[in-house]
Amino acid sequence: MRYGIAYANVGPFATPDGAAAIAGAAEEAGFESLWTVEHVIVPRQYSSTYPYAPSGKMPGAEVFDLPDPLIWLTWVAARTERIRLATGILILPQRNPLITAKEVATLDQLSGGRVMLGVGIGWLEEEFRFLGVSWEDRVAHTEEYVEVMRALWREEAASHAGSLTFTEAISLPRPAAGSVPIVAGVAS
Repeated sequence: MRYGIAYANVGPFATPDGAAAIAGAAEEAGFESLWTVEHVIVPRQYSSTYPYAPSGKMPGAEVFDLPDPLIWLTWVAARTERIRLATGILILPQRNPLITAKEVATLDQLSGGRVMLGVGIGWLEEEFRFLGVSWEDRVAHTEEYVEVMRALWREEAASHAGSLTFTEAISLPRPAAGSVPIVAGVAS
């Protein structure tokens, strides 16, 4: 059985010393992975229902440090050797998949192939509106963006036709093993 630590990039672990401490302790204790969470912004007041709490609100206040998961994992990667580096989750439809593919592949190369990419569609509608991203198209965009990233990692010169269209795009570096495991997060 493998064990991971969820919400690794929040609370006292959002700081440089906290991130290094949790990563080092988790690796030393034999944990398999660290899992980060993501929100670009959190509105002070929101009407969307948080699906993981009976109250419909995120635990704690809306005001808390929440570092970008890929940058936080890069910091942790430089201070560890074995622990897997996971996003749990990236809100994929809010991100440009070409940039995300480059960032994830770079992190995977620099960490020696330790990245696991957890993706989800998001639950906070106001965050999508603030970012100018379509709430209604988030499922379709997530599916398409996974295809785009996999194509960029797999093909020498990738092409795609959809909400994003490009031809013979080269994205280097590629992940250490040619791809990164992708895990889809779902609300229960």
